[in-house]
Amino acid sequence: VYPMKTRTKDIATLAVHAGSQSDPVTNAIFTPIVTASSFIQPNLYEGGDFCYSRVSNPTRKAYESALAELEGGIYATATASGMAATNIVMELLPKDAHIIAMKGVYGGTWRLFEKLKTHTTGATISYIDLNDEQSLMANIQENTALIWIETPTNPLLELVDIAKVCRIAKEHAITTCVDNTFASAWNHKPLEMGADMVMLSTSKYVGGHSDLIGGAVITNNEALASRLDFIKTTIGSIASPFDAYLALRGMKTLDLRMERQCSNALRVAEYLENHPAIASVYYPGLPSHPQHQLCKKQMRSGGAVVTATLKGDMQSLKRFIGGLHYFVLAESLGGVESMINHSASMSHGSMSKEEREAIGVYDTTLRFSVGIEHIDDLLQDLDIAFAAMDLKQDNHHA
Repeated sequence: VYPMKTRTKDIATLAVHAGSQSDPVTNAIFTPIVTASSFIQPNLYEGGDFCYSRVSNPTRKAYESALAELEGGIYATATASGMAATNIVMELLPKDAHIIAMKGVYGGTWRLFEKLKTHTTGATISYIDLNDEQSLMANIQENTALIWIETPTNPLLELVDIAKVCRIAKEHAITTCVDNTFASAWNHKPLEMGADMVMLSTSKYVGGHSDLIGGAVITNNEALASRLDFIKTTIGSIASPFDAYLALRGMKTLDLRMERQCSNALRVAEYLENHPAIASVYYPGLPSHPQHQLCKKQMRSGGAVVTATLKGDMQSLKRFIGGLHYFVLAESLGGVESMINHSASMSHGSMSKEEREAIGVYDTTLRFSVGIEHIDDLLQDLDIAFAAMDLKQDNHHA
């Protein structure tokens, strides 16, 4: 358990100063990368804070303690990826456990649940709209051990009322975990709304520069912290010292980046909503979004991701993507550069066409991860791409 070191809850200050980032040997202003696998013990039973890097490492400890405080937790474990973090949460559960998950979860989460855990642990999963209280109550079983909350969802940006779901979970002694990757601590802190754990893919906004793969699980519950630490040490899916260093370095500018990216995203969403080539736009920061009021209550902004379904067919979609310059076609999100993701072949490629369309992801659905570039350049980039798309050729497909 990491002691809180700062006197503030303001995320701009926490992102810079949170956690135990000092180097007691050199007083270096930034925690060095310690690559050692082992640490010398003076004598039997006279060990220091570190013995073996799978258990604990100075660079990773500095990062984990900062991340815990950023999310309002007392413990964090930094993992090799976001999926490794999700798997650690799953390892908390008993055999044959029942899980309730938000419908439309990230495709990688769905793959872990359906293609692996159902076979290896006997887990059963019910995917429901967690905002439907009647459905939630009806799906709670005697062996329900976890409610997995993803908000906003990937890629359709549906929100979950975190406080409401966590209150119901506590009444039934069910553990909750929130995938906070899309929102980040900058937009909301689920632990302060009653969640037991937060899961992050730190490859995204925490690192923020598209140069690392990482994940984390954070909790403010001492019993869960002890169990998570045991699981982390036992299975060893830890972040490397270099990745921990990169993520901690990236975290320093989280507030500045999110402020620009979220304000840019709102402008992009407004632009797309009024464009004739767009069939639908998903962005909780828009007043037209069905959960806009929940967004205003729960989040600081609508986030930095905008999803849209384009009119036309795959050929017009390819012309649109080919016409982009600043928005690059790539996997992932959350970097300083603007990215576009084709959900059907990328984030949800592990699902069949029927499974994707059942949750509203179509072949012409695109996810825009909005970066820190000047908004005028991003909007001009979209203008040029829509001109390249030449919608007139595809009106009969619309």
